[in-house]
Amino acid sequence: MLESVSDSKIKDLFLDFIKGWLDDYKQPKYRVQLNNIIQKGGNSLIIDYSDLSRYNSDLAAIATKDPRYLEIFSKAALDFLKEEDPEYAKKVEKFFIVRIRNLPEKYPLRKLDVNLLGNLVAVTGIVVRVSEIKPYIIEAAWVCPNNHVTSVPQKERSLKKPLKCRECDERDLFKLDELKSIYVNFQLLRIQELPEELPPGQLPRQLEIKLYGDIVDVARPGDRVTVTGILRAEEEYGTRGGRSRTFNAFLEGNYVEVLGKSPQDIVIEKADEIKFRELAKRPDWMKTLISSFAPSIYGHDLLKEAILLLIVGAPQIPLPDGTTLRGDINILIVGDPGTAKSELLKYAARLAPRGLYTSGKGTTAAGLTAAVVREKSGMLMLEAGAVVLADQGVCAIDEFDKMSSTDRQALHEAMEQQTVSVAKGGIVVTLNARTSILSAANPLLGKYDPYKNLAENINLPSPLLTRFDLIFVIRDVPERSVDEQVASHIMALRRSRTFVQKPPLDIDFLRKYLVYCKNLNPSITPEAEKMLIDFYLEMRSQSDTQGIPVTPRQLESLIRLAMARARLLLKDKVTEEDAAEAITLTKNMLYTVAVDKKTGKIDMGTITGMPVSERNKLEIVFQKYKELAGPSNEPVELNTLIKAIVATGKFNEVEAKMYFSQLESKGVFYMVKPGYYKRV
Repeated sequence: MLESVSDSKIKDLFLDFIKGWLDDYKQPKYRVQLNNIIQKGGNSLIIDYSDLSRYNSDLAAIATKDPRYLEIFSKAALDFLKEEDPEYAKKVEKFFIVRIRNLPEKYPLRKLDVNLLGNLVAVTGIVVRVSEIKPYIIEAAWVCPNNHVTSVPQKERSLKKPLKCRECDERDLFKLDELKSIYVNFQLLRIQELPEELPPGQLPRQLEIKLYGDIVDVARPGDRVTVTGILRAEEEYGTRGGRSRTFNAFLEGNYVEVLGKSPQDIVIEKADEIKFRELAKRPDWMKTLISSFAPSIYGHDLLKEAILLLIVGAPQIPLPDGTTLRGDINILIVGDPGTAKSELLKYAARLAPRGLYTSGKGTTAAGLTAAVVREKSGMLMLEAGAVVLADQGVCAIDEFDKMSSTDRQALHEAMEQQTVSVAKGGIVVTLNARTSILSAANPLLGKYDPYKNLAENINLPSPLLTRFDLIFVIRDVPERSVDEQVASHIMALRRSRTFVQKPPLDIDFLRKYLVYCKNLNPSITPEAEKMLIDFYLEMRSQSDTQGIPVTPRQLESLIRLAMARARLLLKDKVTEEDAAEAITLTKNMLYTVAVDKKTGKIDMGTITGMPVSERNKLEIVFQKYKELAGPSNEPVELNTLIKAIVATGKFNEVEAKMYFSQLESKGVFYMVKPGYYKRV
């Protein structure tokens, strides 16, 4: 073993490795990297652990067991740099370092314990907090009263003064010279366990990471990272100045690798790609995909197809002026209790490459978007919320109607602009939130009333409703034949404790397939384009002349759905078939939730505000009130107003009284004295 070998021998071994190691193309890998460092002004050499292990397994093993060997490696690399470029080596010698990546074993945060203290370990997690970057002193320059400068390398938590001046005998009156001291960048990171690694019923563990030098600002909140570093313990200060027996564990970061720049760090081999292409040619492939999604839930085929399109999404298109056209699809499910809404949401979050599930009352605006928090040290840190953590994935929000209105408003920017802007405590930042929102809500009175408009069935503001590409209404209507099939499906699941019919594709294969789909960028054919425009124009003309027509937002939604379907079937072009399916999904929404129940015509006012039938009623009431109140706006007697409204022939007496009481409860009219009312 190399533990008994001298440090100089280990240094020589490592020097031979970086000088002579050849890559697969017979090129001197680390010599080339060193030349790149000199050209780009870098100050760290990144070593692949697998290369070091293949060269000398003992040398690789001791690097992880004792952090002092990393210092020996850094000195060896600096000697090599001096041979290549002595001038540059002198410039960076104080902070030149060797960084090691690709350690074979990656520890979950809950497996880090006292046995690993002092070891080089690799951990994986989600970045939840990032501090600002601060200068960190590594060599302090102290000036004595006679202006002699003494430099002292800093290793401790607090600044260390020299014992005495190097040129005179001064021991006390030292002053720090900030300009002559040497600094590196410093940043605090906090990572949290990955959602899929969290055991049931457990709170997620967190770990603080200290980063120095050129690896700061590599990761942002929401990124999945693998951090290689030395696990250390730091003493907690006692509350009354005494020394505490408990210590805090932290990781001294050596290398940070951001995973999932694409939707997820899933490796797709050439063989997988060939298999996907072959399967996508099957005529029943879409049916196969739908039956593989949430196989434990009976029916809901159209909704399952829509959720698959949401997971895949359409390509995000950046324009030359810096604006982007949204590609992610947002879906709202409004349904009666017991219609498997939550299960569909949980399955989508589990299947999506980066999926997060959150629910109603326990969700705040800061928890959804981002929060600025102050650490014990006084440092402000940015903590990412759900839509930022689910960037390039799916954020499933259950019990959407139970959230407070102020918390829901935080989603407006995330759903359309796909960013989260924070301006708090001096931190002004815009984070990416390129996520698809899949929401579920219950009707206002517990059951969806088909004779009322959507706005009357659900307590959600119209600006938020317009941001959803598709709105599905799931009604629980008793029907014996369907009820028998659902009941036998549930019984069979309970009895056999597995799927009644084995799904054609397992969840891991389906996830890998969806990741592959997200990389495609199909173009729209002229035929499909014409089909979508014709449908859009037809819907515009169908709207009532006084009603709110179908808006360009619906055309954008149609394009997104058609492109997502082409992606899902691995097509290079969006065909008429894809356009027809997008039209079917949109028609399903328009004829379910965008039809004014009073007139039977399509009116987006049912979603975006007030339908024309409701506006006509309101205009009649306001007109009669204005006539009776006169120019001086006198209070109007209720009975007189009701008679005037009934006289128009649009209401009977009971309807007029009910409608007025609704307006009073909404705060449109108020009572000034018994029987007399004024308009607000």
